[in-house]
Amino acid sequence: MKIAIVGCGAMGSVYAGLFASAGHEVWAVDAWREHVEAMRAHGLRLEGASGDRTVKVNATTEAKEAGPCDLVILATKAMHVESAASSIRNSSLLGPETPVLSIQNGLGGPDTAGSVLGRERVMVGVVGGFGASMKAPGHAHHNGMELVRLGEFEGPVTPRLQKVAELWQGAGFRVKCFDDIDQLVWEKLICNCAYSGPCGITDRTVIEVMEDPDLSLVSAACAREAYEVAMKKKIKLGFTDPVAYVRDFGSKIPHARPSVLLDLMAKRKSEIGVINGAIPRVGRQVGVAAPVNETVTALVREKERRLGCR
Repeated sequence: MKIAIVGCGAMGSVYAGLFASAGHEVWAVDAWREHVEAMRAHGLRLEGASGDRTVKVNATTEAKEAGPCDLVILATKAMHVESAASSIRNSSLLGPETPVLSIQNGLGGPDTAGSVLGRERVMVGVVGGFGASMKAPGHAHHNGMELVRLGEFEGPVTPRLQKVAELWQGAGFRVKCFDDIDQLVWEKLICNCAYSGPCGITDRTVIEVMEDPDLSLVSAACAREAYEVAMKKKIKLGFTDPVAYVRDFGSKIPHARPSVLLDLMAKRKSEIGVINGAIPRVGRQVGVAAPVNETVTALVREKERRLGCR
């Protein structure tokens, strides 16, 4: 199949590398010119839990160069979804039946994509347990390879969603389809809350937060608050002990640095507002306080200002 990945950063490069390795025609669309040029000149190198490979991909900064695709994966950060979705809409990527799979951390990314592209075209993806990072332009690494969750905006699993799931499975990913997209989003969000903010504030890896007697308490509190908000919203979750759940998640990517920390290290603004910052915001709507997530979010934002993140 012909697959476009719009937003081919660390996680997008994992998708591109494994889909290309499985024999698909991959178009990597990204604004980072040095990354695009490196992929054009030398291919895309992906190393880590899936092995070490260098694959040929079609890399470009302009979505219009790719032409119509069978699947478009929108993998930008949450704050860039609207502009990226607009670029997809205004390009030639979309055929009459081309689905767009929107994969972001936190809350709101797929909703934004749906508002631009139409909810009937957009599928929702949540990917966790990879711990991906960029080593250099054209060179990505991932610590784990846990789970790709997929769902439709409107209602239960459809034949087209199953077809997309089979595509991911054929490229070596472990996939689970959900009838309820709220469940797939919140199960990942609770894990993100446990590590994104605490790691970002302290420059620690996941395992360092888990093993620190004080940071582990902060991490657990973030998870509990997120769980309590989900329960008040009547989200169906596949677990009843959020602390055990996030520790199991963290144990699979112990040496990972969450994307919030990677952004801070690169002096980029992070997605903290749609991760830890989403919990007090949604909590206020349902009458549940989330003071730990609120404090963690404030500390990350102060760090962004101090570092001059843009």
